Amino acid sequence: MSKFPIVDADTIIRFLKYLGFVEIRQNGSHKFFKHFDERSATVPYHKGEDIGRGLLLKILKDIEIDKETFIEWLTNKL
Repeated sequence: MSKFPIVDADTIIRFLKYLGFVEIRQNGSHKFFKHFDERSATVPYHKGEDIGRGLLLKILKDIEIDKETFIEWLTNKL
């Protein structure tokens, strides 16, 4: 299996919106997203900077999505 990808905040935000999450607020450089089923995620938003693998895995865990689903979406979107 290849290494887990490093992506930027814009990509993660597009994925969250694809899943039905909506941005509920922003506090400084952090955007907060919520799903109608009460799942939530916080994404640090620094334009042009990548999100580390560990943080990406934490976000995926918070939204209860496995990394294979994210990688499949990512390869179909690119």
